[in-house]
Amino acid sequence: LQFTGYEKVRLEHGEVIKQDPRTMLSCSAVAKGYSVDVVARLLDWKGIGNYMVDIGGEVVVKGKNPSNSLWRIGINKPVDDSLAVSQDLQTILELSDLGLATSGNYRNYYYKDGKKYAHTIDPRTGYPVQHSILSATVIAQDCMTADALATSFMVMGLEEAERFCEANPEINAYFIYSGDDGEFKTYYTEGMKKYIAK
Repeated sequence: LQFTGYEKVRLEHGEVIKQDPRTMLSCSAVAKGYSVDVVARLLDWKGIGNYMVDIGGEVVVKGKNPSNSLWRIGINKPVDDSLAVSQDLQTILELSDLGLATSGNYRNYYYKDGKKYAHTIDPRTGYPVQHSILSATVIAQDCMTADALATSFMVMGLEEAERFCEANPEINAYFIYSGDDGEFKTYYTEGMKKYIAK
């Protein structure tokens, strides 16, 4: 924590100034989402009206799918699966002309001294997050925003993420979390309901 945090970096006359030389900048929280947006803009520029761009589960969809319907995007059940072999779906969303991103700790984790740790680090504590939330899916106008929010929600945890969404009703989010009995439970915002396939 001595050298982490956005407040320890500033931009002056086009140069990045760091308070501590050990500080490194990483855009990994939004890199896939941003990359999806760049590809989508290229397709728009080329005049392509119907497409789906997917980079590692971060998605932008536009127009219609090959069946001339809304694009159907599945949200995986968050099972411990570092090789991504399991593709069981929790739910299916139907959407178009939007970006979607899912963040989760069920595929990226490590064990130390027999204890499982998430790959997401809470910048407030410097430690891996320890929450009941297993995955956060966000729909936004662009994928980078969805990616940033989904990652942020994983750091916040379910209760704080719910409060954030209630205070910002324009955010469409779907959370899968572990209940007290270990069963998968879900919470989603009012705005997300219109995207859930019947």
